[in-house]
Amino acid sequence: MSISKKDLDPAFQGAGQKAGIEIWRIENFSPVPIALEMHGKFFTGDSYVVLKTTALKSGAFRYDIHYWLGTDTSQDEAGAAAIKTLELDAVLGGRAVQYREVQGHETGKFLSYFKPCIIPLKGGVSSGFKHVEEEEYQTRLYACKGKHVVHVKEVPFARSSLNHDDIFILDTKSKIFQFNGSNSCIQERAKALEVVQYVKDAYHDGKCEIASIEDGKLMADAATGEFWGLFGGFAPLQKKAHIDESSTDLLATMLFCVEKGEASSMEVDSLTREILDSSKCYILDCGIETFIWIGRNTSLDERKAACNAADELIRTLDRSKSHVVRVSEGHETVMFRSKFSSWPQPTNETESEESGRGKVASLLRRQGVNVKGLVKTESPKAETQALIDCTGDLQVWRVNGEERTLLSDSDQFKFYSGDCYIFQYSYPGEVRPEYLIGTWIGKQSVEEDSTSATSQATKMVEEMKFIPAQAHIHEGHEPVLFFAIFQSFILFKGGLSDRYKSYISEKEVEDSTYNEDGLALFRVQGSGPENMQAIQVEPIASSLNSSYSYILHNGSSVFTWSGSLTTPEDQELVERQLDIIMPSMQSRFLKEGAETEQFWELLGGKTEYSSQKISGVAENDPHLFSCTLSTEVYNFNQDDLMTEDVFILDCRSDIYVWLGQQVEPKNKKDALTLGKKFLDMDVLLERLSPHNPIYVVTEGNEPAFFTRFFTWDSTKSTMHGNSFQRKLALLKNGGTPIFDKPRRRAPVPFGARSTAQEKPQRSRSVSVFSNDRPRVRGKSPAFHALASKFENTKERNLSTPPPMLPKLYPRATGDSDKPMTRSTAISSLTASFEQPGPTSRFITPRSSKANTETRVKAMYIENMMEIKPETIEEDAKEAEESTDEEGLPTHPYERLVTNSTDPIDNIDVTRRESYLSSQEFQEKFGIKRSSFYKLPKWKQNKLKSSLHLF
Repeated sequence: MSISKKDLDPAFQGAGQKAGIEIWRIENFSPVPIALEMHGKFFTGDSYVVLKTTALKSGAFRYDIHYWLGTDTSQDEAGAAAIKTLELDAVLGGRAVQYREVQGHETGKFLSYFKPCIIPLKGGVSSGFKHVEEEEYQTRLYACKGKHVVHVKEVPFARSSLNHDDIFILDTKSKIFQFNGSNSCIQERAKALEVVQYVKDAYHDGKCEIASIEDGKLMADAATGEFWGLFGGFAPLQKKAHIDESSTDLLATMLFCVEKGEASSMEVDSLTREILDSSKCYILDCGIETFIWIGRNTSLDERKAACNAADELIRTLDRSKSHVVRVSEGHETVMFRSKFSSWPQPTNETESEESGRGKVASLLRRQGVNVKGLVKTESPKAETQALIDCTGDLQVWRVNGEERTLLSDSDQFKFYSGDCYIFQYSYPGEVRPEYLIGTWIGKQSVEEDSTSATSQATKMVEEMKFIPAQAHIHEGHEPVLFFAIFQSFILFKGGLSDRYKSYISEKEVEDSTYNEDGLALFRVQGSGPENMQAIQVEPIASSLNSSYSYILHNGSSVFTWSGSLTTPEDQELVERQLDIIMPSMQSRFLKEGAETEQFWELLGGKTEYSSQKISGVAENDPHLFSCTLSTEVYNFNQDDLMTEDVFILDCRSDIYVWLGQQVEPKNKKDALTLGKKFLDMDVLLERLSPHNPIYVVTEGNEPAFFTRFFTWDSTKSTMHGNSFQRKLALLKNGGTPIFDKPRRRAPVPFGARSTAQEKPQRSRSVSVFSNDRPRVRGKSPAFHALASKFENTKERNLSTPPPMLPKLYPRATGDSDKPMTRSTAISSLTASFEQPGPTSRFITPRSSKANTETRVKAMYIENMMEIKPETIEEDAKEAEESTDEEGLPTHPYERLVTNSTDPIDNIDVTRRESYLSSQEFQEKFGIKRSSFYKLPKWKQNKLKSSLHLF
């Protein structure tokens, strides 16, 4: 494309140099930048150019340009916006995707930039911005449509505007009403509440009442009567006029070639990539959506002519509201490519983007254009993190038909390619223990074992009430998280299961199961002692790789071989794995290029081999899809995860299936199947492997390796009700979440239900869980009874009656309005416990309620007998001031840390913190010593680890 400096508008200089949104308004046919505080405010009489710059994981930028046309904008301004969009694309290197947005018919991607909505204002620059604030607040009625992004349209304030299918917002001076049509869905109602919040903040300074009106419920409350009164009383609503858009969707796809500004139809049997010529522009008419394809060798004038031809075609077909998308060669959207029967996959998408960008930047630089920031240097790749606590407890079962065998600590990291395995990992979370239950499917395993492993793992998740996250992993596609959990991992050829043995016997295939006395070659890989793997490969020279180290053994002969590109750390991993595979054998170390004849003989002779490091599929920028609505959610956040829906988060290297709390149980059981179908569909045309890892997570139990894709607030998933009820409660309570009742019982890990011989756990550097049933951390009724003694009853919300609790102690004498002192309350409570009651009550309880009260009293008697009420404060003070409970000496923090240059000798290294003085202990930990030792053991260890005391 030939570009001249005079063809580019100076207003676009420096555009797209950082991630974010930039907006220009067309004034006198020229783009004028819009201040940040005016973003999202569009006038119906104007046209705008909007640039969205997104920073990708690869280090490159992705550009989306939208030109928005108000309903009252002139044809000339609309044409100027379209042309200026092309000029902006040229400045950005000719690789932006360009969208035509018509007011009221915007794409979901465009609306996602301005959440929760866009409410266009009357007026515009050509009319001198006649939009002014009314002296008298004007009542307005808005119609809302959309489940993930909301289209808001102001409609006449009349009863005839209402219908049963949509959501309506009535904005009055003192109150905002949301009218929910009886045929509207929960997701639409919830999203409309975000618009209510926007109207409340934007037009009422956050100070007005909110009311929800349900269609068909005339006598619901006073607000309902007030709402209908504003319309002059209730009357039956008219049925919404049905607009048939299916005719547009079913139109046959037509391809036009643009030459000399004219679009001529092309007769083709099927659409293939080879049809498109790089020196031409094409129009692909798909009915509701029209694409303009721009060849890389076309001039700016030819591109402008193609856009004019597309506008003329749309006017001729009377589809002025249809979406128009312009794509450049080499940067086509998934939707455009999906229209073709065949489309080659780019060999290196990032590389092609950067090379094309560099060529355009070089051309612009010669023309004198400032291209600073256009060519972005590749950022160093961040080190992959496991994103899971690696100090938890691991249990592994080998699947054998419909049964499974629990592996011992010494065998739970040794897998066979012909088998399938189930693993359960429990680890400390931010608030409570978290669980991961997964299946590992070997490449050589039989389908029956794979199905059985998946079924058994799903049943384990069900028995724990869907609290654990579930993982489905195939050999050769293990994520970093998997290896981090196992730390050391060895993969042998062959298998031990009965079905595998039967399969190779039926097929008369040689049994390749690993034999420690036979010939075997292992490739050793990993990043360190806590993440290392030994993979058995074919014992031939072509299996070697200069980037790895290997272990080769045959009977009494053992060799370790290190490629020329390995590091001393890699060679250390070989020694560690050799201690596991062949612990009693001496090995001979060989470097690449200094091999012995015996070494090559064992490998069948010397041949060529690779030097390229084996790399898995890189994680891409995530895309969120709603399964119920079958749509992609752009610029997503946590609020887009609706509790009634199932969502899939696609990161290319792996996918996550998120299940809302109110999803049907059947759909929860089928979550893995849904994930597999998504991989087969390959919605984004990424050539996804059907063996990519799949994770299933449920609302309220999201692990950190899922929430990292969001700005996460864990309190939102613990609220009552459906999506609409939750957001209405937030809106009416000023943003304060209404939480669900705490669970009465903690989930029991599957291992805790096993028999005594099914309890081996892996020995870790930190033991944070026991095999016993987790302790219930809820407060007892007696605790609440005690707390109520100090509660000021005048501050109670009288709209909610106080909980009815057994009277465990007599009312204090004197002024009942004054709260009892702490010591008086405790004395009163213990005295009432110690009073002898009727003997028969304890021998034969009359009811479960009485029995519960007895147990509560007995528990408190046992606890309170050890503490004298009048000395509670003195005991606490003494505990806080105690420097060492066992007469331990104190040492400075710098000499106690694990990485100290002058460490203290002869101390208990598991209790380094106990050697700190009280003052230094509180300074480092931020809490008193007594409070620290009241924390759960796993939380103590976590705090100590952060301070290098563990």
